[in-house]
Amino acid sequence: MSPVQAYTIMFFTGGFLYCAIEIIMRGYSHISMLMAGGACFVLVGVVQNLLGDSASLVGQMFFCGLMITAVEFVVGMVVNRYMHLAVWDYSKQQYNIQGQICLLYCNIWFLLSGPVILLHDLMEHALLGVPLQHYKLF
Repeated sequence: MSPVQAYTIMFFTGGFLYCAIEIIMRGYSHISMLMAGGACFVLVGVVQNLLGDSASLVGQMFFCGLMITAVEFVVGMVVNRYMHLAVWDYSKQQYNIQGQICLLYCNIWFLLSGPVILLHDLMEHALLGVPLQHYKLF
């Protein structure tokens, strides 16, 4: 399988998982979340490559949680503020930034990024033959 095919499959896997989480948590999702989730799933590999083999799983989770939060902020600013689609609004949550991201969901993305990292690595292994990583927790 070519890398383009593999990463397309991974993009849509991440996008559909992101939408599924939203549907479970709040009963609906939006096409913009498919795109954000797909981008985040692919970017998990970028974060791993930037951190290198010496990064612990918790360290990877920390940076992936920040990356997902950053993607949510950018998508939120475009979709909610610029396009006025009102897909979500965290303005009533504590420690929010412009109603687009908040500390609660940043922490949730940190926790969810652990299984996402593992799934990403398993998919790269299955689709592209990339060797599986050996994880250290801390």
